[in-house]
Amino acid sequence: MAAGKYNFTIEQGATTDFEIVYKDSDGNPIDISGYTARMDLRATPGADTSYLTLSSSLGPCGTGLNMSGSGGLGASKPLTSGSIGIYISSVSSSALDFTEASYDLEIVSGSGGSCPVVTRLIEGKITLSKEVTTGSY
Repeated sequence: MAAGKYNFTIEQGATTDFEIVYKDSDGNPIDISGYTARMDLRATPGADTSYLTLSSSLGPCGTGLNMSGSGGLGASKPLTSGSIGIYISSVSSSALDFTEASYDLEIVSGSGGSCPVVTRLIEGKITLSKEVTTGSY
């Protein structure tokens, strides 16, 4: 199955918090218990440097990918089975400095040893809406 296409905007200095749900062809959520997730923001696909790396190991202020059932720090999502909450704290978004970036979001099976199953769920472009009001939190 090909990855879905989804473009979105990050507002620099603001919290980004939304959820995607991985579903089968009948529209039922797929159980992703035991999976991890990863997502990079880069200038272009294959670029050497990442603007931001998100994973299911949460970073400062809860920035990261919250798998369904994880009750992730600082994030109100995910709410449903088969879902991944994408959470970028205001502190993390303040540090971003690009106009447009490419990204993809992958999940990795918890089994398989040296040969895990990797599924790319979505990919697309991210636009950074530059902050006008700045200051310490």
